Amino acid sequence: YPFTTLVPNLGVVGIDAKEFVMADIPGLIEGASEGRGLGDQFLAHVERCSVLLHLVDGTSSTITKDYRTIVGELEAYAEELADKPRILAMNKIDALDKKTLGTRKRALEKASGGTVHLISGATGEGIKDVLRALHAEALRRREGARAGRGRSGVARGEYARRRPRGLAGRRTGPPGRAPPRRD
Repeated sequence: YPFTTLVPNLGVVGIDAKEFVMADIPGLIEGASEGRGLGDQFLAHVERCSVLLHLVDGTSSTITKDYRTIVGELEAYAEELADKPRILAMNKIDALDKKTLGTRKRALEKASGGTVHLISGATGEGIKDVLRALHAEALRRREGARAGRGRSGVARGEYARRRPRGLAGRRTGPPGRAPPRRD
């Protein structure tokens, strides 16, 4: 978003008599992995999260570009961030007519290759479903970690096979650090 959170916030979220901790991290802009804007200051915090909620502004006329920009910044910062599970939600659906909503949802589904949750921060529509999806994915990751997998729930060495397509060739690793060697 052009206007976003300026400092990270932690909060306890309750859904269906279950609770989990959620971090609200400042939005990323193009170039964040190289130090542009505020987002790069908080990417290290994002590495600690087991699941990412990727909010996309439904009123944007460049919705798929916006989505790809964030995915590209996550990948450019660190491969592990690109491989983290994400729940994708299109926000501000209350401001869209049905035709625009359907068109943008389909475009995001095609760009992401997955499900797009529809939510409205103003009306609360779809919020509970997104929270349930986040909680379920976090539990799945925690169970994967207990079963001898890494903290992300992915067995070591699986990252290369799960890497999103179309964003290869970008530098990986935090700003100021050389990319990992690939011998």
